Amino acid sequence: MLRATSELLREVGLRAMTTEGIAGRSGVSKATIYKWWSNKYAVAVDAFLSELMAESPDPDTGSAHEDFRSLVRGLMHFYRGPSGRVFAQLIAEGQSDPLVQKELREHLTAQRRDLMQAIWHRGVARGELRADVDPGAAVDLLVGAALYRLLLGHALLDDAAADSIVDAAIRGFALGD
Repeated sequence: MLRATSELLREVGLRAMTTEGIAGRSGVSKATIYKWWSNKYAVAVDAFLSELMAESPDPDTGSAHEDFRSLVRGLMHFYRGPSGRVFAQLIAEGQSDPLVQKELREHLTAQRRDLMQAIWHRGVARGELRADVDPGAAVDLLVGAALYRLLLGHALLDDAAADSIVDAAIRGFALGD
């Protein structure tokens, strides 16, 4: 069902996608969809979360710098593909629809923030990162730069850009030298 939702989002867009279309494409009933999700936006957010987790899982390499690099590279890859354009539509829809904004915040960004904060805490525990930096602010800096590029299209969403963003942030977050 999530794959069908992702396909429909790319084919017809967020506003034109319907619960009926999801049901038809996936072969499940509308009742089944509504048993698990409150509306099409909730299904869309879950579809994006599953794609994003595939693009950018928790790497846990033993290095906060490398973990953040891997995650931000995964975000950039996700954002520059067809799903990125649809994700930008979801964000735009959330600006005028509190329900969409709530779905994004509670079911997509909260999980990603939790993952990035876990990386942060591992880095602090290993002595790589400063304990006096707010983890939420650190995550906002890392993700915000990538999201800004997605929404405004002013700069590339490639691995080099991801590395540059992470390297600059880590220089400010790191202990030592």
